Amino acid sequence: MTTTRFAPSPTGHIHVGNLRTALFNFLIARKAGGRFILRIDDTDPERSKEEYVDGIKRDLEWLGLHWDKVERQSLRLDRYEAAADRLREMGRFYEAFETPTELDLKRKKQLNMGRPPVYDRAALALSDDDKAKLRAERGDGHWRFKLDHERIAWEDGILGEISIDAASVSDPVLIRGDGQVLYTLASVVDDVEMGVTHVVRGSDHVTNTATQIQIMAALGHGHPAFAHHSLLTGPQGEGLSKRLGSLALKDLRESGVEPEALLSLMARLGSSQPVELRASLDEIAEGFDPSQFGSAPTKFDVNDLYPLSARKLHALPYDDMADELRALGVPDDKAPLFWSVARENITTRNDLPAWWAMFSEGADPKIDDEDREFVAQAMAMLGEPPYDADTWKTWTDAVKAETGRKGKGLYMPLRRAVTGMDRGPEMADVMPLMQVVRARNLAKG
Repeated sequence: MTTTRFAPSPTGHIHVGNLRTALFNFLIARKAGGRFILRIDDTDPERSKEEYVDGIKRDLEWLGLHWDKVERQSLRLDRYEAAADRLREMGRFYEAFETPTELDLKRKKQLNMGRPPVYDRAALALSDDDKAKLRAERGDGHWRFKLDHERIAWEDGILGEISIDAASVSDPVLIRGDGQVLYTLASVVDDVEMGVTHVVRGSDHVTNTATQIQIMAALGHGHPAFAHHSLLTGPQGEGLSKRLGSLALKDLRESGVEPEALLSLMARLGSSQPVELRASLDEIAEGFDPSQFGSAPTKFDVNDLYPLSARKLHALPYDDMADELRALGVPDDKAPLFWSVARENITTRNDLPAWWAMFSEGADPKIDDEDREFVAQAMAMLGEPPYDADTWKTWTDAVKAETGRKGKGLYMPLRRAVTGMDRGPEMADVMPLMQVVRARNLAKG
């Protein structure tokens, strides 16, 4: 069975970059009728927080990315230790004691000599007495996986044929001196034991994938099909790292972005296929093809989400909005007309309260000085609410006959006085919704 996973760390809110990974893995499983696992990478007890676990689940549920199973890596530490023991037994796992400062000095020396900054495996020359002395001085060491210095190759689902010389890569640290199991080992063990068949993640993981393939082979297993998507940049090609806080999914949700808009954009962004608004995840999955994506950095502009959100809302029937409008305070007898008027003039649902406030509380009139006398005269001819669909025509016809004004000179000042706007929905639809017209006060003054 096709099995994919999304493995976020609960150390913060997930953002659009994380979503790309989650969505790709979800769509592969959905299209194949397989399983999608949510795997919480909480092996760092100090930085992992339960509030972020809850936030991750809330964000995925908002988007409809429902998982078939939840796994917690913090509950699987015995499985990682068992794998570490096997690697020790076969001589592929060794303890090293260099401090970060010592490693940094080694890297700088190698770079100055024109060599790649690869760990020199000095720890392999340590005797048991040396190790005991270092443990007494520094505490437990960190554990590195000893790579076979050979080429590691795989057919990547997005990047094509990949080949990496393991000799150009440092032996990866899999367990820190404080005992914390790191991502590389935990992910290998989980992918193997959970039957993960496809892994999609960012292109910054390519080298990590090479080392994981060797670790899996050392443990006697094959590897999943890997695909590495490009990383997101800002609209001008700038890095997103400093902006990701503002691109958290919870912030996009609170700004009124529609989930279908976000999913439709992210499922096509960076591919050869045009971005098209889709109504459901099944429609998105049907047209999803990882091989259509390129390797170049992908430009993401949050502003692209709002036209898509508006299109989603413009097509939404009243029945889908009835409860939300009722919660907003729109009377049931006014709600269908209100929705038909408002939906064509909003970008997000967050715009709805302002529209209802205008109808229920009246708008601040916009009146030019040269039109003030005319508007006051016209307002004296407008009766008290409630109004109906004929009110606008009846009123403007009467004002035209009384003042001689016509065309734009008639209609524009009255629209601005009633709605406070230069343009908007048809006034024949607006008037039945207006419960207060503040400009009528001019006639009383």
